[in-house]
Amino acid sequence: MIVGILKEIKAEENRVCMTPAGVEVMRQNGHEVLVENKAGRGSGFQNSAYKNAGAEIIDTPKEIFKRADMVMHVKEPLPAEYDLIRKNQIVFTYLHLAAAEELTRVLIKSGSIGIAYETIQNEDGSLPLLTPMSEVAGRMAIQQGAKGDGGDYRRWRGGYQCR
Repeated sequence: MIVGILKEIKAEENRVCMTPAGVEVMRQNGHEVLVENKAGRGSGFQNSAYKNAGAEIIDTPKEIFKRADMVMHVKEPLPAEYDLIRKNQIVFTYLHLAAAEELTRVLIKSGSIGIAYETIQNEDGSLPLLTPMSEVAGRMAIQQGAKGDGGDYRRWRGGYQCR
């Protein structure tokens, strides 16, 4: 399978969906990995680390969408990417479809296969990909709330911060 790692384009999102170590594991299991140029920069990973792990660095998201069987993000696809998603392509990311009717319709129309991180469950029903994110967001919400006067609620990385 050809796996494409996309650079995050959502404002203030600096995470990357796969580290160079993850690329090594994918390569060891027979997959080809394409990484968008500077995809890991916001998380402290340089292109050279991905190359050393066996990834091919790709200049544009358009080329990744064109070549990859599965594309990966941290956050949901944004309107600039909607027309790049194709039939039978796996889109593996946090999708949050309950709050995103337009994205839901785009994914259905494209004929792609959406796998939302937040829906992956262990046999015991726990959510191994969502739980750590929720724990971090909960801790950060308290810290952000402590900074303000509690009067103004503003959108903040999947939660709300008080100002």
